[in-house]
Amino acid sequence: MTRTTTDPRTRRPSGSGIVPVLAFAGIVVAVMQTLLVPVIKDLPELLGTSPSNATWVMTSTLLAGAVSTPIMGRLGDLFGKRRMLIASLAVMVVGSLIAGFTSDLLVMIVGRALQGFAMGAIPLGIGLMRDGLPREKLGSAMALMSSSIGVGGGLALPVAALVAQHADWHALFFGSAGLGTLSILLTLAFVPESPMRAVGTFDVWGALGLSAGLVLFLLPITKGSDWGWTSGTTLGLFGAAAVVLLLWGLMELRVKAPLVDLRTTARPAVLFTNLASIMVGVAFYAVSLVLPQLLQLPTSTGYGLGQSMVVAGLCVAPLGLTMMFTAPVYARISAKYGPKVTLMIGMLIIAVGYGAGLGLMSAAWQTIVIAVVLGAGIGLAYSSLPALIIGAVPASETGAANGLNTLMRSIGTSVSSAVIGMVLANTADQVGGVAVPTMQGFRVSFLIATGAVLLGLVFAAFLPGRRAAVNAEKPHLIASSEDAESGEVSPGSAPAGQAAQAGFRGRVLTADGVPVARAKVTLIDRRGRQAGATLSGEDGGYALSVPSEGAYVLAAKALGHEPLASSATHPGGDRAVELDLSLPGVSVPLGAS
Repeated sequence: MTRTTTDPRTRRPSGSGIVPVLAFAGIVVAVMQTLLVPVIKDLPELLGTSPSNATWVMTSTLLAGAVSTPIMGRLGDLFGKRRMLIASLAVMVVGSLIAGFTSDLLVMIVGRALQGFAMGAIPLGIGLMRDGLPREKLGSAMALMSSSIGVGGGLALPVAALVAQHADWHALFFGSAGLGTLSILLTLAFVPESPMRAVGTFDVWGALGLSAGLVLFLLPITKGSDWGWTSGTTLGLFGAAAVVLLLWGLMELRVKAPLVDLRTTARPAVLFTNLASIMVGVAFYAVSLVLPQLLQLPTSTGYGLGQSMVVAGLCVAPLGLTMMFTAPVYARISAKYGPKVTLMIGMLIIAVGYGAGLGLMSAAWQTIVIAVVLGAGIGLAYSSLPALIIGAVPASETGAANGLNTLMRSIGTSVSSAVIGMVLANTADQVGGVAVPTMQGFRVSFLIATGAVLLGLVFAAFLPGRRAAVNAEKPHLIASSEDAESGEVSPGSAPAGQAAQAGFRGRVLTADGVPVARAKVTLIDRRGRQAGATLSGEDGGYALSVPSEGAYVLAAKALGHEPLASSATHPGGDRAVELDLSLPGVSVPLGAS
């Protein structure tokens, strides 16, 4: 049995330091990802290996991040999102130190793989915000957290280029370790643990199956251009990935507490958000691959802009900075029109940016314009995704669902890297034995990104409309509050204090264990509909019957207390599941109610 409970000893966050600290954690993750971008072309020489082997330094981080993201999200739901956030950052710090003290290829790959575990910080941070922040602050906070990946990348490029140009390149890893340590300390100081907890077992076989399937799928994507897209190795790995993921899916459908609830994932609101996320990931990574190379190519090519590594990083930096500034804009648009409309507006802006970029490649200032426009569009699109996901899943699945969504973005960036890398390689000119990307390759890359984002627009059009968007931030808390106001008891409920024949029963208590009388307890099914309601007795006891087995949300509300929503799963049959509800807030005399 899996259910979500709240720990009455857990201090509720005030919200004062949560947003900047969690956004900083997201920036640290982005810095880790873009750390080696300025020295990619020099890695074979620095590590004393071939170019194909050197690419594993980047590939290992991508694979580890893709595998760990949904796993850390689920572990966060089970054991505490703050705890898993700190664990993710701690593994990144260890990986950074390992990489910082070596120039050996294999050891470097191990260090970079450990750094990839930090990717789990993004969905965990979003989950902490969802559980701890008041509704009116949640939209802009999630937008900032979601766009922090671009902010960190934009800021890291020029700084990393400056360090690589004037110091030992290993200093990049020590800087990453320092930022990770600072993020851990800030999290310990300012981010209390979420009170929401899914009680159950971790799906070990599901984690192993998903890990194997993702590695088999992402490996040929990232290495296909080196191995050949029609080679036996590439096609064989794709075939193996299909088989493993199919078997994994069949297994997940049979498990009571799966790593990924595929039935939830198949809902249109979740499915089309994830598909749109892949397309946004493709569009986001394309500009990161094209603009730095265009800026650094010598002017002797006839189209290169001849800028230094640092100047190139500064020209691309507005991409991330604009993403940060769009977070409050997103909150306003989403509050009025909903996250679906905001996502579609963001995608349209991205399409305009890439379309304009086809004719704006002849001066450094033009690349800044492209970066600003694309940053605004990507910022709006990325900011919309968590709200859409959270609005479609139960509270107990927030971490895992956002982890899966972050994985979809990673798949998008992986596909973008592979396809655009292949385009640039196949259209390159040989100059002095060195492959130099051509303007044709850059323009084809921009056309691919435009096509991807337009396809994403089609996916976004199938998302639920305004009604679903209204409750996007805290759907179960909102539904419970509305139901609790009604004062109606549905036919599925049982009298207070009386055991339900098949359902949930327990007591409504304060954080100090004092019974709360006449508290409204509402049962909400997985579709957000009221399935039952009752009032607690003088001893705080309540009982609610359930129409069938499955996942539910029990919402409790009483005067003088903050509302509480606890997710729970009923196994079916005639048994009653015991579940006490601890209301946060200050108790008031019973006569006041």
